[in-house]
Amino acid sequence: MTRREWLCFGAATMLPQDQPGGFQTEEHRRRIDLEMLVRLLDVRRIFVERLNGGETAQQIRDMIIASLQATRLFLLTENPDRADAILKGSAEDLVFTDTFQSSDGISARASAGVGSSSSRTSSGRLSGSVGLGDHDSVRRSERRHEAVAAVRLVAKDGDVLWSTTQESLGGKFRGASADVADKITRQLVADYQRARGARSPAP
Repeated sequence: MTRREWLCFGAATMLPQDQPGGFQTEEHRRRIDLEMLVRLLDVRRIFVERLNGGETAQQIRDMIIASLQATRLFLLTENPDRADAILKGSAEDLVFTDTFQSSDGISARASAGVGSSSSRTSSGRLSGSVGLGDHDSVRRSERRHEAVAAVRLVAKDGDVLWSTTQESLGGKFRGASADVADKITRQLVADYQRARGARSPAP
């Protein structure tokens, strides 16, 4: 091993395991995740930025604001300068046609024939056929919505504190956009409660 190779090898082995370029351990990743999660507890005011996407993105934004407001965990503000964190991302409510088609059928056909002929004589000819058919075909088209949103909560210093991606085809009593907004809120509340548990000292 040359001196240059030795120096490179020595420098590589001196890299801390929890530093970029080193061998990040599971413990390091868990520590970083916990550190960012606990910072959620410092968030009191949230500004929901205009979401990227089509015309429905604005409606989903409004639903997210209403859903977050209902939790009473955060104050929602329309002034980004007063916010502790900003919710950014993109959302879309896509309309598509779901087509279902099925076909069931039973059919049977039989035929028989006996006959002979020659240049001089001709014998009797017997022939017959039986047919039976039953065929049903169903085609149904349904207009449906599929909403999807990918959002992140960003601190004033630019650090991403939290993120999630949610999608929905809607529920029995709720549209797809409203369901996505509710899923985002439920995920944020669940992680917020997990952060509280992580900060609380063990008994």
